[in-house]
Amino acid sequence: MAENLIETTVNPKQLKFKPGGAPGSFEVTVVNESDRFATFQLEVTAAGTDGNQRSDWYSISPEVSTKKPPGDFTKFHILILDTPVPGFVGMMNLTVRVFSLELPDEDREVVRLNLEAGTGSVVLKLELPVREFEEYPGNQDEIPVRIYNPGQLPTNVTLKFSGLDPRWIVDGTERHLQLPAGGQTSELFICQIPADLLDAPSQIYPFKIEAIHSNGPSSWVEGTFHVLPMGVVEFTNKPDQHQIPTKLTWLPNWRNPPVTYDLEFENRSNLHQQVSVEIQGEDQQQCTLELPETQAELDPGETQSIPLGVKARRHWLGRKKKLFLEAVGILSDQRLGTTNPSSQILKLDVFPIIPMWLLLSGGLLFLFLAWRLSGLNPNNRYFGHQDAVNSVEFNGMSQNVVSASNDQTLIKWRVDGFFNPFANPEVGEIADTGKAVRVIRYKPVNNNLVAAGLENGEIQLLNLLAETPELVESFSYQKDDRVLALEFMDDSRYLFSGHGSGLVLLWDVQQNLDDLSSTVGGTSKQPLRRGEFDFAVYALKFVGPNNTNLAIAGRFNQFVIWNLSKNALQRVDYPQGGQNDYIFSMDTAQLKPYLLATGDNQGRITLWDMQKCLVRNQPCEPIDQWSNGHSGKPVRSVALSNGGCYLASGGDDGRMMLWPLTREGRRAEQFITGKRIGRSFNNKKFNSIDINVLKDDIYIVSGSDDTQVRVKRTPRLQGLGCDRD
Repeated sequence: MAENLIETTVNPKQLKFKPGGAPGSFEVTVVNESDRFATFQLEVTAAGTDGNQRSDWYSISPEVSTKKPPGDFTKFHILILDTPVPGFVGMMNLTVRVFSLELPDEDREVVRLNLEAGTGSVVLKLELPVREFEEYPGNQDEIPVRIYNPGQLPTNVTLKFSGLDPRWIVDGTERHLQLPAGGQTSELFICQIPADLLDAPSQIYPFKIEAIHSNGPSSWVEGTFHVLPMGVVEFTNKPDQHQIPTKLTWLPNWRNPPVTYDLEFENRSNLHQQVSVEIQGEDQQQCTLELPETQAELDPGETQSIPLGVKARRHWLGRKKKLFLEAVGILSDQRLGTTNPSSQILKLDVFPIIPMWLLLSGGLLFLFLAWRLSGLNPNNRYFGHQDAVNSVEFNGMSQNVVSASNDQTLIKWRVDGFFNPFANPEVGEIADTGKAVRVIRYKPVNNNLVAAGLENGEIQLLNLLAETPELVESFSYQKDDRVLALEFMDDSRYLFSGHGSGLVLLWDVQQNLDDLSSTVGGTSKQPLRRGEFDFAVYALKFVGPNNTNLAIAGRFNQFVIWNLSKNALQRVDYPQGGQNDYIFSMDTAQLKPYLLATGDNQGRITLWDMQKCLVRNQPCEPIDQWSNGHSGKPVRSVALSNGGCYLASGGDDGRMMLWPLTREGRRAEQFITGKRIGRSFNNKKFNSIDINVLKDDIYIVSGSDDTQVRVKRTPRLQGLGCDRD
């Protein structure tokens, strides 16, 4: 059996008490039955009460005893001051609990308390089934309260609601009711939160419901009402686009003032907010940003602006830069999420210090001046020819070109300079002949001389090897008899000239360069041979080997072969023409000497196999002929490549054309309409053309009425069967 360490004695065991009358009392004696010192305390509870009952209905003296040695005792005096359960009448058990902090044991005794009907006041009992409420603005919520009258008399009760705006409480903040003795009832207070967010700030509102009645003191209960957050914080910026500089961007301007964006936040919620701004985006690294250090304080309904200063470094040249910055609004209270919208895109146009129009104008001016001073300007008096170019020819290796013009000059050109924008293709002026030059030809052997036929009938031989080119020899037969065609023999000793009078003359031009001074300027030279024809001679060309047969063509579409060894003429059947019809040009291929090309002012280009009529005594017949190569306009010049695989032509339509040929001398089917290589300014007519094949390219040179000498190149077409290495 367990040993009892505390012994308790209560005296008396039963007593009466009438609320409002004299206090009741009893005595408790506690004996320390343990083997140690101990202090003792008492606690009195009444049957029928909960653990949260008030303890002011009794008092204990002393509240805690002094430490008592084993066997010693302490006396406690308990006074009953009020009823433990308001309104109760009858017998009630009181439990006296004795315990010690030093001992593990405790003791209990029961006292019988007879409660009589009292004459004092009674406190009403209030209860909130729910103490915490929450709701959004614009909604209603019900706040129930329970009231209990513990008294033995009926009472008139007034319930008062306080703590919230009285306008929120439907049907007012007071309720009047009667409660019978021991009666209980419930009441509702309906709370209507305003829909206007400015009238319903989000916060926790404490409220109190107080019960006032006629039979005793008032009582109350407390709770809380949480108005939930609602609404948005609107985010705008003014303006959404800026530019640096802000004014006169079209003028040169090195100033770089900052621009300011007003980031505006409007609090359309019922929450107090602190707003800050964060700048994001890759372009922010190109800008200097200025933002206030403090956050913007926004009460509901309030609008504030946060100034954002932006400065960007301006570039000197080029187009304007478009920079994009993302301004993100950050709210201190995240219960409503982010701002609306969460960010704004700020656009910034940064103009160069030197505006684009000035740069373009300067560039155009520079290009104009460069063009003005370059060979591309047909009117440039410091470059090239100043009048129509009548004749052009490659040297043997296609490294140089010689051109002749109505401006009375001959000019030497470097071919590679036409394809290098940083090189001047013009080598220099060979000579100023004093008269318009109609035709030129390189001396076939060594290419060290050039023969020039002039408008006045004079033929000049010009030295290309001297440091300063000079006139080697000058001669003529009839004054003012235009030299329209020249043709060297292969040995370069003899030169044929064709004239407007119809004469074809043979000249001995073999010279010892050591004795040139004795012939310069001489006019006594006489032709070795003379042929007279009834038409102006515009074209001369040897056909076949050994320089035996000289093809002669010109006005009235006349075309004859002069056999020099037999001094016999053979006419070639060609469409008959009138006095305004001319065969302007002829050429043969060096490796195919019987292949002949002709061009006339009726627009015809004709390819001939002259072997039939010169060797086999058969009629001369065209291999191929077409008249649409230059839109039906006159063909001024034709030229065959050395291998006879390509034909170049130039005419009055202002086009340079290339005609790839088959091995038989016809146009290749893939290029039946030819290939345009170049065009003159304002479609001025081409007067002369030459062609050569070098390495992987075809080179074509031309001279035209627009004063220009052009060299074009295009890749060889070796897949057509004729041109093969």
